[in-house]
Amino acid sequence: MQNSFFDYLKERGYVYQVTNEEQVRKNIDGDKPITFYLGIDPTADSLHIGHFFALMMFRLLQRQGHKGILVIGGATALVGDPTGKSDMRKMMTKETVTHNVAEVKELAKRFVKTDGENPAIILDNSEWINAHTYVDFLRMVGIHFNVNKMLASEAYSSRMASGGLTFLEMGYMLMQAYDFVYLNRKYGCTLEIGGSDQWGNIVAGTELSRKMNIHDEGKSHEDRPDTFGLTCPLLMTKEGKKMGKTESGTLWVARDRTTPFAFYQYFYNIADENTEMLLKLFTDIPTSEIDALCKSDIVAAKKRMAFEVTKLVHGEEEANKAIEAAKALFEKGTNMADVPTQEFNQSDLQNGIGILDLVTSVGFIASKGEARRLIQQSGLSVNGKKVSVVEQQITLDDVQDGAILLQKGKKNFLRLILK
Repeated sequence: MQNSFFDYLKERGYVYQVTNEEQVRKNIDGDKPITFYLGIDPTADSLHIGHFFALMMFRLLQRQGHKGILVIGGATALVGDPTGKSDMRKMMTKETVTHNVAEVKELAKRFVKTDGENPAIILDNSEWINAHTYVDFLRMVGIHFNVNKMLASEAYSSRMASGGLTFLEMGYMLMQAYDFVYLNRKYGCTLEIGGSDQWGNIVAGTELSRKMNIHDEGKSHEDRPDTFGLTCPLLMTKEGKKMGKTESGTLWVARDRTTPFAFYQYFYNIADENTEMLLKLFTDIPTSEIDALCKSDIVAAKKRMAFEVTKLVHGEEEANKAIEAAKALFEKGTNMADVPTQEFNQSDLQNGIGILDLVTSVGFIASKGEARRLIQQSGLSVNGKKVSVVEQQITLDDVQDGAILLQKGKKNFLRLILK
């Protein structure tokens, strides 16, 4: 790694906008660790690929020794971020948000280290937002916001253009800005990171902190250190399209929403020209090695990239399973479109079904005796993994992307589609 960690972040493609690059560089590269934070609104009970970029920057800063705070927006999610939206976000119930907060906290731990040396802390901004009454919050925070300036912000431009901006949405920027002020005063947090779509909200936080500190008498600069913002670009393809949209919808982190196999396949099938960028973002491979690999063997580079991203999100075991399933299909000359399919009742998997019963009931193998012989000869696989014992049970855990892939021999496949 280079002497300047800030330059390392720039080289890998993480740095897009900075409120004060000279000072942020000095703080990140300094001898003393800084405290930084990243905010995520729990608009669903899972993370998606759009969260990866900023979470990876969080991971890198934490690994460098800086102290990280992950804020799950239990309060801001009840309002909804209008940034980039032409329509108002669907309002969620408090019960839904509470559920989502708990789920996102657990999923975030796949990326953010919360134990051992230099653990990150995970907070819910409802802890401090809900502590204020409506009038008190307006008097404390609202007085520092100019409505004309807010309406000119990119955060509200899409909603303004549609003519449907609500007063509820106007409050979002105030709430997120106050998060930074609270964290600055409570934890000495000086840097907020996030995607470039959050630039307006991040800048609002730095400005609110400055204004509120000016109005607070008897506090020195050391008591209220300056605040700064740093964004990474949105994860986009070379064609300028957002990554993470598939035919079946968003690419999620939760396995019950996007299976590891589907996750791996998405990245493996991504355009060649995006491979180098993804290797730089989601691996520690030196850039010189990445450049050489992409130039010499783009297929090997894509396989490495898809494996590394899947391992990052789902763990090495699941990443290896995804590779085996892909080999079973594609490296043996089989096209997924040519694989015969058959519907199968999901309820039959609730309590598990024996592999012998499964393959004979769907007609994939004529008899249990033949199925036993195939298993003994390592000739039967489920999702690319050899069946080793005749007593093996097939359950809902074996479902990948809504289906189970059976294979006998080298080229005989059946894809069971759950209904």
